[in-house]
Amino acid sequence: MNYPNELLNDFTIEARELIANVDEALVLLEKDPENRDILNKVYRWFHTIKGGAGFVNATTLVELCHNTENIFDKLRNGQLKLTSSLLDVVLQSTAYIHRMIEQLASGEYPTSADPSLISRLAAILDNQLELPDPIQDTGTNQSKHTLREYHAILTPANSRDTVTEQISDGKDKDATSSNRSTSPSSMQIEDLFPHSLSKHVNGETTMRVETTRLDYVLNLSGEIGLIRNRLISIRGDILGNRATAVTYKALDEAVGLLDVLVTDLQNAVMKTRMQPIGRLFQKFPRIVRDTARQLGREVDLIIEGAETELDKTMIEELGDPLMHLLRNAIDHGIESPEERSAAGKTIAGTIRLHAEQTGDQIHITIADDGRGIDPEKLRQSATRKGLLSNEAASSLDDKQALQLIFMPGFSTKEQVSDISGRGVGMDVVRTNIARLNGKIDIESIVGNGTAFHITLPLTLAILPVLIVKSNSYPIALPLTVVREIIPINSPDIHEVSGKATMQIRDEVLPLIPLEILLGWQLHRIPRYGIVIHVGDLRLVIGIEEFVGRDDVVIKPVQGLKVRGIAGATLSGEGDVILIVDIEELLNERARPLPMAELLASAPIAA
Repeated sequence: MNYPNELLNDFTIEARELIANVDEALVLLEKDPENRDILNKVYRWFHTIKGGAGFVNATTLVELCHNTENIFDKLRNGQLKLTSSLLDVVLQSTAYIHRMIEQLASGEYPTSADPSLISRLAAILDNQLELPDPIQDTGTNQSKHTLREYHAILTPANSRDTVTEQISDGKDKDATSSNRSTSPSSMQIEDLFPHSLSKHVNGETTMRVETTRLDYVLNLSGEIGLIRNRLISIRGDILGNRATAVTYKALDEAVGLLDVLVTDLQNAVMKTRMQPIGRLFQKFPRIVRDTARQLGREVDLIIEGAETELDKTMIEELGDPLMHLLRNAIDHGIESPEERSAAGKTIAGTIRLHAEQTGDQIHITIADDGRGIDPEKLRQSATRKGLLSNEAASSLDDKQALQLIFMPGFSTKEQVSDISGRGVGMDVVRTNIARLNGKIDIESIVGNGTAFHITLPLTLAILPVLIVKSNSYPIALPLTVVREIIPINSPDIHEVSGKATMQIRDEVLPLIPLEILLGWQLHRIPRYGIVIHVGDLRLVIGIEEFVGRDDVVIKPVQGLKVRGIAGATLSGEGDVILIVDIEELLNERARPLPMAELLASAPIAA
């Protein structure tokens, strides 16, 4: 029997959501094992996945879900007691279910789970497997094995063999390989769905949208269609020399209304891409639980603002940076139970994951109540690893010293582990955040904890910019870094230590013409200044002319990567406008301009 494409696609989308709900619920169950409401929900979720897997003939997935479902049937009926060891086995099962769903989505028949896992599930159901609660033995191989499995399925594998090698330990590889050779895993989805586009069945390319949002888009499209008809009629009058004053008034009204409707349509379409960030956050309780078990820590994860909406593409890109920050918080921040008890803290550490929207920006905070970061130790580590000289390190204040953790190759760990110590990670986190046009800041108090603050735009597709002119060329600056625009008169420019500066209220800021930042020759004293705030840096960028504000669509400059240029867009007249990356420009070329050099450019030069 051949099934339509939509059946397989719908199943993988729903199964992904259900198994993510399962992972989140299992972490809650460990803290409240007698919660019958959660037990019943988990039982139903496994049952639903099993039913859908049966429709697409994924028998290996059906078998695994059936065994796990039966365990929860016994748990909810009081025939079994939930312990951390039993939960480890169930979490190992969900790791394989994740993998099987991804194999279906990529067009492969799901391979069987590790035979030893199937045996353990069967033994649990027959009450033949001894499962002591291993909370006191948090460094067991079982915990590490579960953690490796989960992170193996977080990164989509290119082949079934790769996934199986990542999940299986050395003892089980041969058994798993022999199981693959005799199972139907060599079958492709095309064998079951001959007419399906299985290579395109991927949850990353689909999303669920509220019908009310689509209805609004449809309504706007209809209104724009009416305006189009009106403009066609007006065009006919103008071309036919039948235009009167009434015609041109109607044209002005139609164009004005079209501008409003197109803006509304643009915003409505962008909202269809917005998803609750909670869909990303819901996988983190499982990661925190497994990492804490491996490291012998007790950690409570508090999630706030899960309903905050963010562009779907950005949510996908945020997964790895946030996961790294969470694992670092557990490894570097949260102390062992013994250390916390000696310091007068609660045995269980707390990590707070908070998201909120402020204007057109999203703020995400990851804060822990652990040991904090000692700036002096960061300075010592940087000099010991040869990343900074003793003089350079000692010149850093505490806030600057905290930024050292973002240097490539920096690590305070003396020993390398599965979690950290290789000197890679935090620099990649900052790079990935910057790629999303965001920034990351850090604050820490020794003994009280550390907080990372991430600021991101709502979407990458539309960027609010300030369009200016430099050497008569239009340039766009991201509006997020602009604080105010001021006129520049020669008496307003002052010389401080030989450099050009301006006094803005009670603050003296360096003045740097945009031409200098772009590497161009300075032709005239700037007529306007843009007060820029980038992190802790504040300065005035001088410009020749101020054009106005706009929301632009960023287009990459194909085949060309110019430092300090984020992309390009088109003006209403069809001119190409370069969009600058202010932070990159400042890091690359920012230097206080000598007063003499500024004055050398004639104030009213052509």
